Amino acid sequence: MTQSSNIPPALVDRIRERAIVLRDEHQITLWKQTDRLFAGLLILQWLVGIGVALWISPRAWEGLESYPHPHVWSAIFLGGLIAACPVALAMVRPGEAMTRFVISAAQVLHSALLIHLSGGRIETHFHVFGSLAFLSFYRDWRVLVPATLIVAADHAIRGLYWPESAFGVAITSHWRWLEHAGWVVFEDVILIWSCLRGAREIALLAARQAELETINHRVEAEVARQTERLESVTQELVGTARRAGMAEIATGVLHNVGNVLNSVNVAATVAVRKVKESEIASVAKVSDMLQSHKDDLAGFLGADERGKHLLAFLQELGNCLDKEQSGLLDELQTVTTGLEHIKGIVGAQQQHAKSGSLREKIQPADLVEQAISMDFGSDTDPQFQVIRDFRVTTPIILEKHKVLQILINLLSNARKAISESSRPDGRINISIEAVERAEGHRVHFVVRDNGVGIRNEHLAKIFSHGFTTQASGHGFGLHSAANAAREMGGNLLAHSDGIGHGATFTLDLPLGGMTSAEQIVQARSQGVPCNQQ
Repeated sequence: MTQSSNIPPALVDRIRERAIVLRDEHQITLWKQTDRLFAGLLILQWLVGIGVALWISPRAWEGLESYPHPHVWSAIFLGGLIAACPVALAMVRPGEAMTRFVISAAQVLHSALLIHLSGGRIETHFHVFGSLAFLSFYRDWRVLVPATLIVAADHAIRGLYWPESAFGVAITSHWRWLEHAGWVVFEDVILIWSCLRGAREIALLAARQAELETINHRVEAEVARQTERLESVTQELVGTARRAGMAEIATGVLHNVGNVLNSVNVAATVAVRKVKESEIASVAKVSDMLQSHKDDLAGFLGADERGKHLLAFLQELGNCLDKEQSGLLDELQTVTTGLEHIKGIVGAQQQHAKSGSLREKIQPADLVEQAISMDFGSDTDPQFQVIRDFRVTTPIILEKHKVLQILINLLSNARKAISESSRPDGRINISIEAVERAEGHRVHFVVRDNGVGIRNEHLAKIFSHGFTTQASGHGFGLHSAANAAREMGGNLLAHSDGIGHGATFTLDLPLGGMTSAEQIVQARSQGVPCNQQ
């Protein structure tokens, strides 16, 4: 048995016992198979013996009478008698020692019969050597012993009393049988060595199989333990991943809410400034002036220089207050829209957690204008020029708040990129295009700026969580926007020719609500490019 340093000493005896069992099982299987082989071979030799007898001396003559030669009857009955017992044992009791020894004796007896039927021809003596070679299939050298003894006894007896039957001559030396017996013993030496070697190989294979079975059991036990441990670790990782995912979602939601709050804060600041600069204080002055002349209002309005201009002043003041009211309403509308969008962001996330979607039919141009209004506010920044190119003007079905938060992110990044470049001619191009592809119709929202641009090595990881090229950035916006685009079945693509050449971001989405090429053509034909600040 092979020794392995990985096997504890306590298992060595168990492996040895298992090897013995496996060796015995293999030997028994081999003996049974060889028994069945010899059963067929004995029957075949019996039929061949009959054929030899019929071919050599089918009939005998005595005077004018002819009858079957005694060799024919010998081949039929004696050959059948020799084959009957071993064939029966091979069928009834295969694998047993007695069966092997009976087959051994029957096989060499068939050789003796064949030699007799051929008239002692030297060629048929080779059948003896073939029979011994076949018997070595048992890998049991003991079966060669009775076969050798029978061959020697047969040649000795027939050589003494009937030499013509054994050697084909009427007179021969009484010791000739020793020559034949010597050659048989010589073959036995080789065959016995082969049997012993085969037995050792069987034992070695059994030992290796036993060792492999033991190692396999140990490996299976270790795999079971590691699998259990892996399942535990997997559960921990799932929990960790779930918490990390929740944190990432929360970060994205807060980032998007923060963008909207910036626009709300800008609108609120503008509203506060307008209230502070309001002409409403002039109403109080007019009221005080009228109150001081309440006893003679007609004289004050007709004769006093200030009174003469009071009506014109009130008219101008009314127009001014009307403009102020309109401006304040615009800023308050921006605040209201921002708060609604914050509510929409939270609602969309809650709906997404329920595996649903908030899809609605919207005008893409209105959605872009809303994003521009929320990001830039109502005050026009002279540093930026926003150029619009809307080629899809028919309503489409999209998840409004997800698209809106992506557009706000892209506009905010474009505005920051232009600010960092310190360009006096900052330009942001926004376009909406319908695209036909093999997988279906798509809509593209394209935001292009002429800001600082993006390095080539940064393009591959621009959407990675936590990656940012801005000193004050957090790397959440584009990552969250890309995830939102994938959730809608689309993509967010980035392109830049390098530093100083600006950047282009394309939001590619499936075109909902338009399912035919005619609708795409109609949308394009109705879309009028609008190049305006």
